[in-house]
Amino acid sequence: MQIKLFDSELKIMDVLWKNGNTTAKEIAEKLKEQVGWSKTTTYTLIRRCIDKGAIERIEPNFVCHPLVTIEQARELETTELINKMYDGAADQLVASILGSKNLSPEEIERLKQLVNNLE
Repeated sequence: MQIKLFDSELKIMDVLWKNGNTTAKEIAEKLKEQVGWSKTTTYTLIRRCIDKGAIERIEPNFVCHPLVTIEQARELETTELINKMYDGAADQLVASILGSKNLSPEEIERLKQLVNNLE
């Protein structure tokens, strides 16, 4: 399932990914604390996520259940980044990331394992 979620919608999803099924009221309370959103703003964004098929509303109590996993969202965002900034070349993205960061020996070893597992 590929559903494009905007940054504001990802904030809603992040609450669900971290906490599992959560009532709309609890999401609104958490996002008021975190980003200062009003209850109305949060409910509007929850509705958008429901309309897109990213969230399922369960009654009673307007419980929100995520239908999109964080892995699915990450994959779509990564694919869009690769296509937009690297003309579809994933190796150029990886080279860019590796070239701009000093990696620890542990991080280098994990990357080697990831590459070996792809072969």
